[in-house]
This record gives sequence, C-alpha cells and structure tokens, in this order.
Amino acid sequence: MKKNPNHLRTWIEVDATAAKKNYATFRRLIGKKVKLWAVVKSNAYGHGLYAFSKVMDRTRVDGFCVDSVVEGLALRKAGIKKHILVLGPTLPARYAEAAKKKITISISTFEGLQALAKARAVPDFHIKIDTGMHRQGFYIEEIQKIIKILKLKKLGDKLKGVYTHFASAKDINYPGYTEMQFGKLQQAKILFENAGFKDLTWHAAATGGTLCGKRYHLDAVRVGIGLYGLWPSKELEVQLGDKIKLHPVLSWRAVITETKKLKAGEYVGYDLTERVPREMTIAVLPVGYWHGLPRSLSSTGEAIVNGKRAKVLGRVSMDMTMFSLGGAVRSGDIATLIGRDGGDEIFAWEPSQRSGTTHYEFLTRLNPLMERIVTE
Repeated sequence: MKKNPNHLRTWIEVDATAAKKNYATFRRLIGKKVKLWAVVKSNAYGHGLYAFSKVMDRTRVDGFCVDSVVEGLALRKAGIKKHILVLGPTLPARYAEAAKKKITISISTFEGLQALAKARAVPDFHIKIDTGMHRQGFYIEEIQKIIKILKLKKLGDKLKGVYTHFASAKDINYPGYTEMQFGKLQQAKILFENAGFKDLTWHAAATGGTLCGKRYHLDAVRVGIGLYGLWPSKELEVQLGDKIKLHPVLSWRAVITETKKLKAGEYVGYDLTERVPREMTIAVLPVGYWHGLPRSLSSTGEAIVNGKRAKVLGRVSMDMTMFSLGGAVRSGDIATLIGRDGGDEIFAWEPSQRSGTTHYEFLTRLNPLMERIVTE
C-alpha cells in the first residue's frame, strides 16, 4: 500500500534514479565527444523545471534547452551554471537579460537578427535553419543574406551554433524526410564554413534523431522525452526496445479523500452520464481537469489503488473524480494515476491514448502548481 508522507492531496514524484539511468543510456549511445543537452522546456515536460533540472545537473549533462529566457532565468536563479539554449523565440526586450545571465538564444528571423544588431547587450546566439519542418527558421536560400548581415553588423563573435529540427525522425525504417532535412543542414554548414564560420556547434537531433542514427548526432544532441524514460514513437520502441531500456521518471499520486456506497441504479457525477449496474463502493479523488486529468477520460480513465485497477465513473470534474473500486479501500489510501503500484503500472501513453492525444501533451498539461517531489 502506498503511503503519503507529505501531507498532500495530490503530487508528482520524480524518480532521480530512473532519470540518471536514462542519462547514462543516452551518454553511452552518443559517446563522450558529443554534447548532451537536456531539454527541460515546458516545466520539464510536466516533470517540474526545478526538480528535474537539478537531478540532471548532478549528472554530466553538458547543458539545458528551454523554451524561453524566462525559463532560462529560472534555472540560473536555481543555481544552474551550465550552458542554456533557448529554443523558442526571444523578444528583443529580453536580449540584455539573456546576455547578462549568459543564456544563449535562437535567432530564426531577419527581424530578430536586425534587432540583435541594435541591442545594447548582445547575447550569444544560434541560427535556426528551416530544413522542412516549416515552423521556425531561415531557409537555405537565405543563408548568404544572413552571412552578409552577420559580417556587416559584426555579430560573428556572438554566433555560437547552427541547428535544425527534424519533423519525422521517429522510424528507422523510413528515413527519407529526415535524410532530406539533414542534407540541407549539411549544405548550410558548407556555406557557413566557406564564409569563415568554422568553430560553430552544429546540432539537429532531438530524442528521435538521436535514436535513429549516429550520423545525426553531430556536435550535440537535444534529448527531451527520452531522458524522462519515454519513447518518442511506438515505432522506435518496437524497433529498439530490445536493445535500449528507458525508465519512466514520473509518477502521479492522489489521496482518496472519501468513499461512498452506491445502490444499484444510482447515478454518478454531472449530467447523469453513468449509472452503476450493481451495489458498489466508489472512491473520490481530489483531482480533475484542472490538475491535468482530461474530461475526455470520463467513464474510461483508470487509476491503481492497492495494486488493483479502478475505473473513472461518470464525468471528470474540475477538482474531483470518482472511481470504481476492485477491493477493500478506505479514505487516506493512495491512488496512482501514472506510475507503478504493486505489480501493476499505468504508463503515460495509456491515459494519453484514451483521451485522444500523445504522452507529450498529457504530461506537459499536468498542473505546474502540483508539488514535484524527487525520490531516489
């Protein structure tokens, strides 16, 4: 039986041992010469920006990738001194802060590049190349113009890297689009090197690209979902799961705050959407869609209570959800919404599939106000 030593109604557990094992797995995969950057954007994919980053900082991870300067500043305030790269767009008003705190930003538009040239304090930056994702970055045809501006505005000393992002590096049997993107990045590298930019850090691979092949590792890899012990795609899990072991880091627990006995035929929850077919005892958990349990899991989601599965009954509410019970349960017992309890485990992909989304979205929507507790 799980116990609650923290006097919380619901919380997230971050397994430091599992996270360190995942780091070791990717370090072995890429070798010692390639830099390994931990992607901790969006509250570390729901795992907790501070909690997870501090665990990674104790490993030999070479740096961190975040979405914004705000996240970068939070890491600096938490005492992290390693390299930080902002992957998302940075408004010019933040350039000086980034420079002061030694946070590297990404530049992906000519407007951003021109603003950088006018900034009173210029941070280190990487150029983002759009090789086929069509989300962020310069096109290959624009590189000569970029180089001209870099030299004219004397920004070359602050340019530290160039990178791209793969759109579909999630299946080793279908590398065609990834190879096309990688080829464009190689073209960009030739253009920059011919212009005299020879000491840049080149990177392309996130978790999927890192798993797909060493040729994509280049100077650094940006590993996110893999460090959290999850696969970027079912295809890669099937193809590589017998060779590579990933360990899920996150567990989500909640205290049963009330149990109720229902008679056969009684309704449960809002809108009378579910009626119990027999007399039963149900449990009330103090979690709902505000916490990150989607309403789409109404009547279909599950939790583990004392080693047995319990099913969501009726609508998921904002702050409370009712569950059927498969055994003796009382108030104060602990339910597991994600993670292991006894001989059973709910993996993040299970509620994600049931709610019609991916484990990426499900985890990042776990409410950041829920406390993240690091366990060993």
